[in-house]
Amino acid sequence: MNRHARQLISLGAINGFLAVALGAFGAHGLKTIASVKQLAWFKTGTDYHMVHALAILLCAAIAMQLDNRSLVRISYLFQAGILIFCGTLYLMALGAPTWLGAITPIGGTALLVAWAWLAWSMIKVRGEK
Repeated sequence: MNRHARQLISLGAINGFLAVALGAFGAHGLKTIASVKQLAWFKTGTDYHMVHALAILLCAAIAMQLDNRSLVRISYLFQAGILIFCGTLYLMALGAPTWLGAITPIGGTALLVAWAWLAWSMIKVRGEK
């Protein structure tokens, strides 16, 4: 297994762990103290967190077959999207100012760009064979 694949598996696994832990905290710890809106923000954060942890693991699986540095960059872009998109939702759910919601779409854009870049990278690989 190459270094890039190992690195991405670690990153994806850490994010998967955090998504599950935060989901449990949201479901049990916040249930009695947060508003319905705050719980919805937190749930959206954990849902997107897990999906994109799996996206990083997908990049790792591809990296085991292809030594493509773009996969590392794409994974870091997924990570940035997780931090910004999910992070702002988590913070607002925990009582941070709602103006953070203005930053959330930056994270969403990072996630969209990462998905598009992943698709483009795989189209290019297919065309090269």
